[in-house]
Amino acid sequence: MAEARYNQFCPVAMAAEILCTRWTMIVLREIMSGSHRFNDIRRGAPRMSPALLSRRLKELEAAGVIVRKPVRGDSETFEYHFTDAGRELEPLIMGFGAWGQRWVDKDVSLQHLDAQLLMWDMRRNLNPQPMPARRSVIQFQFPEQSAARRLYWLIVAPGEEVDLCSVDPGHDVDLYVSTDLRTMTAIWMGHDTVRRARDAGALHLTGERALGDKMQTWLGLSPLAQVPRVA
Repeated sequence: MAEARYNQFCPVAMAAEILCTRWTMIVLREIMSGSHRFNDIRRGAPRMSPALLSRRLKELEAAGVIVRKPVRGDSETFEYHFTDAGRELEPLIMGFGAWGQRWVDKDVSLQHLDAQLLMWDMRRNLNPQPMPARRSVIQFQFPEQSAARRLYWLIVAPGEEVDLCSVDPGHDVDLYVSTDLRTMTAIWMGHDTVRRARDAGALHLTGERALGDKMQTWLGLSPLAQVPRVA
């Protein structure tokens, strides 16, 4: 990390050399959020090149922030987990995000839309408790996006991890959600609600009514959605 050397003994400078290189905080956010395998971390940082991700992981491992462990029963697959030093960063990462949620203009934030990242975040924070005790399939449609980023399916089944597909999984769809990406991102970030978006005609739900009526609850929202914004 020669490009980030400050050559100061100050602990702030020393920590910044490790934590403030490009994409490092995003990688830490992903690991904190439960993404432990290389490809899962990449799904949370889709604009980051594999080579740069590999480099950042090696740097964090060398700094003692994360540890690389083989998956039990599969010595060729590895996961990345926080060490004690890494776990101590979790309040800092959340504080960093809370500051951004509170102080960064939401219109500026909503200029940086990414359908893949949004759906990946929604998948891992979805709350299955209000959903039926059976498999539920929700299709999200972003009509203004390119064909490759227009359709996504969330598959929720009792006792299983929520699955995200960008190719039709072949199941019957219980609920269709059609909206533009900006509206869905604003709802996810807590800047808007499902009810307000529906009333404004910006979000349309078709299918199982009970599932649609509970969308605000099962959607889960960003962990930072409840952070109060400055007026």
